[in-house]
Amino acid sequence: MRSMQPLDAIRETGVVAIVRHVPADRIGPLARALQAGGVRAIEVTLNTEGALEAIARLAAERPADVAIGAGTVMTAGEVASAVGAGATFIVCPHTDDEVIAAARERGVPVIPGAYTPSEIVRAWRAGAAMVKLFPASNGGPKYLREVRAPLADIPIVPTGGVGLDTAADFVRAGAVAIGLGSALTPRDRIAAGDWQAITDLAARFVAAVREGRAGSSRA
Repeated sequence: MRSMQPLDAIRETGVVAIVRHVPADRIGPLARALQAGGVRAIEVTLNTEGALEAIARLAAERPADVAIGAGTVMTAGEVASAVGAGATFIVCPHTDDEVIAAARERGVPVIPGAYTPSEIVRAWRAGAAMVKLFPASNGGPKYLREVRAPLADIPIVPTGGVGLDTAADFVRAGAVAIGLGSALTPRDRIAAGDWQAITDLAARFVAAVREGRAGSSRA
């Protein structure tokens, strides 16, 4: 299995799975189910109980073509802790110059959150590897398409409210990848230990991204 850089893992299938508030004993099986469905980038949010321990565990067990990241990173100190635990990419809900600088100093790509064109450009100029459009549900694919018209060189990852019904549309509108929380990791399926359902959902989202990319190439 080939080794893959974090940004390549995100681009590979165009899906970032967001693991938030999942019980510690379920995170490992959840990650394996997501990987079985084709997901190659998994983000554990730091507001999840035992997040750093979970990141360390997943980083030690991950296949070479899977990237494990930390999400909801709010401070430079949290960057240090997450990278120390094994996170290979950092995701934030906001744009903070100190957080971006801390990630860059450690050679780890950072994906800060932004919404307006001014915020997106600011994040990019500060050193973002990609920019998370958050919350993406507010403007939907139409908003992303309009933002991308003048900012086509900035890779954008819409997150927040993306579902199976909109995933392909976001990709057609120019998303390099999509961030998925509860739409991909529903709590009832996790509580039931229905890992096959998670794998099936992951495969459907990966297929939706592929469909969106095919539509973009024909446009």
